[in-house]
Amino acid sequence: MPVDLPLSLPAILLDPHLQTWLQEDIGRGDWSTAGLGELAQRPGEAVWVAKAAGVIAGLPVAARVFHLLDPSAEFIPQVAEGDACEAGTVVAQISGPISTLLMGERVALNLAMRLSGIATATRQYVEALADYPTQFVDTRKTIPGLRRLEKYATRVGGALNHRLGLDDAVMIKDNHIVTAGGIRAAVDQVRRTVPYPLSIEVETSDLDQVKAALDCGVDIIMLDNMPPDAMALAVQTIRQANPRAKIEASGNVTLNTLRPIAETGVDFISSSAPITRAPWLDLSMRMIG
Repeated sequence: MPVDLPLSLPAILLDPHLQTWLQEDIGRGDWSTAGLGELAQRPGEAVWVAKAAGVIAGLPVAARVFHLLDPSAEFIPQVAEGDACEAGTVVAQISGPISTLLMGERVALNLAMRLSGIATATRQYVEALADYPTQFVDTRKTIPGLRRLEKYATRVGGALNHRLGLDDAVMIKDNHIVTAGGIRAAVDQVRRTVPYPLSIEVETSDLDQVKAALDCGVDIIMLDNMPPDAMALAVQTIRQANPRAKIEASGNVTLNTLRPIAETGVDFISSSAPITRAPWLDLSMRMIG
């Protein structure tokens, strides 16, 4: 029985990617496993073991890999998605034809290790903000083809998702502002075409731009790469002018700068670091003899 996929990773969207990645790895055939002959067709069992401490993510995805190879394969998680585990923890048990276990091993492990690494890094950022109302948010800096999975991993780690794609919301960034000739011109132009009910966010880098965004009545104002004192003044200005506007801080966010940014009173802090800088969490599969 396959593990249910989360609603954000429906099979109709996930399966084509998994099939492509399996085809890439298997190629003309798994000669190592085929060389075992009839032994490879026997039922087998294996366990997944965490070789380092971290937050586990991607088990439903891994289960789907084995299910695509053979629907009779069973992938039984031994920990919950999002659990923090110590090194040596058995995180899953797998049973099925030995050929299925061996052919799916690398693709399934690679995905789970990548997603677990992201979830582990994200959890550090989220926990650093635990005593603030500020929420941590991811970005669109993801590997093409892996965005939905990588953003799923940040949610497992406790973050909120920013835009999944360009069609989720309007974000008027510096290059849009330059192209349009200013914030007012950019917002006015976008409002003529943006479909309801998309929100409009504007990226600002100084107090003058913040005031221009406020004059336009946008939904979200991003404070980009501002020093904490300038950011605090911008937050105060926004709260006084439009208490309903949401405020996001972004730009060179690290674990060291996270709390000083939160102290300015912003609603959200966005960073690509848990995705772009996360090391993989080492997991291994061990066959049971």
